[in-house]
Amino acid sequence: MKTLVLLRHAKAESESDLGDHMRALSAKGRDQARELAALIHAESGDVDAVLVSSALRTKETYRLLAGQGESWPAGTSLDALYEAGPREVMDVLAEHDEDTGTIMIVGHEPTMSSLAHLLHDAKDELGQQIRLGVPTATACVLDVPVPWSELDRNTCHVRAVVRPA
Repeated sequence: MKTLVLLRHAKAESESDLGDHMRALSAKGRDQARELAALIHAESGDVDAVLVSSALRTKETYRLLAGQGESWPAGTSLDALYEAGPREVMDVLAEHDEDTGTIMIVGHEPTMSSLAHLLHDAKDELGQQIRLGVPTATACVLDVPVPWSELDRNTCHVRAVVRPA
């Protein structure tokens, strides 16, 4: 069984003249990112690979999360994740070696919740909550019983949704 962690970046500042791609985390977002490390690690265990959108707020979220003492791998920044929809994220995941046990993606809404809902195999309350979207600094942790290349609708199970208090 593999694990997929779909993390929406922490709270960001409003868009400035620099544009959406260069939005930094707010003070609240920096606190959220630091709190996420232990919460995610408790649900997913060690993470083998981290894919991060190239947006500043996602890179800052992961940098702060990874700096909290757990053994987090170096994140790989991908321009493709900045505007990717659920199917494009699945294409990125399909490129991973089947021996990769746990992958975390740090991305954006509505893609993170849409992908979690698409992959979730149950029509339950948790699935309905995810369908409506997730707030900043929220991670959906999914059990993945299929190869990364075979991800499709209803092939996984959302085990938990975690976020700072």
